[in-house]
Amino acid sequence: MDRRNSTAVTYFILVGLSEYPRAQVIFFCLLLVSYLVTLLGNSLILLLIHYDPQLHTPMYFFLSNLSFLDICFTSSIVPQMLINCMVRIPIISLSECLAQMCVLLYLGVVECLLLAIVAYDRFVAISDPLHYTAKMRPQLCVQLAVVPWFISFLLAVVPVLTMPLDFCGHYTINHFSCELLAILKLACNDLKFYELLMMATSSLTLLVPFTFILASYACILGAVLKMRSADGRRKAFSTCSSHLTVVVVFYGTAISMYMMPQDKASRDEDKIISMLYCIVTPMLNPIIYSLRNKDVKGAFRKLMGRKKDS
Repeated sequence: MDRRNSTAVTYFILVGLSEYPRAQVIFFCLLLVSYLVTLLGNSLILLLIHYDPQLHTPMYFFLSNLSFLDICFTSSIVPQMLINCMVRIPIISLSECLAQMCVLLYLGVVECLLLAIVAYDRFVAISDPLHYTAKMRPQLCVQLAVVPWFISFLLAVVPVLTMPLDFCGHYTINHFSCELLAILKLACNDLKFYELLMMATSSLTLLVPFTFILASYACILGAVLKMRSADGRRKAFSTCSSHLTVVVVFYGTAISMYMMPQDKASRDEDKIISMLYCIVTPMLNPIIYSLRNKDVKGAFRKLMGRKKDS
């Protein structure tokens, strides 16, 4: 960022719900509950996968990465939001705000790519179960898990760090956090080139993975329909529909935010939409992907039995 920008604005005021004290109390309670559920659910998944050898498979390897990412994602935004709910005028410094913006954008892009990898893993497991272990060998799994963290930095963080921002004295953000779009709406300089660049990167990180996930699950559903067992088809449909629900909520809200035309005026709807992919999806991921799985339930019972024996 250009150092001259920091001389004009040194802090931001996060409006959020500060104008509605009663709603702010309710929001604080809901936010705290969702954050605790996210932490406990994802931490439990990491604990079970670590201790149970039967869960040392490619599927649970990727799910453990997703759980770790969700903990980081929510922890980068929710604690600050909880603190802001307790203060009358939430203030954040310019450097802290820009850092939070980069972290949120970076982790959000990683989540987009990692969800596509999880869908690919399920596609290989169901379409070619006999060669699944050979195809998803440990080295390939590690590479697939590492690549999103590297690519996301190039696609998300580098363009933002090179973006010249001039706020011209505008310091009130109508949002709960320092999200990229909320910050850009305060900028008074010409950012048309970076808006086009953001649209291109959004296509790569949102549309392409979303299309790939839909195609993967279409192939999965095709393989499920060929199953002879009605009970097996019912369970597979239930699992796929749950996964697709989380995917549609995450990608749908993100696409509506970053790929639809935006005006300079801040909208209250933007705050609600961002809450869906920043808070709701990380809370649902462990419930949908893992905690409903019989292997995870068995690992949990074994862990509880081990603690009782000790």
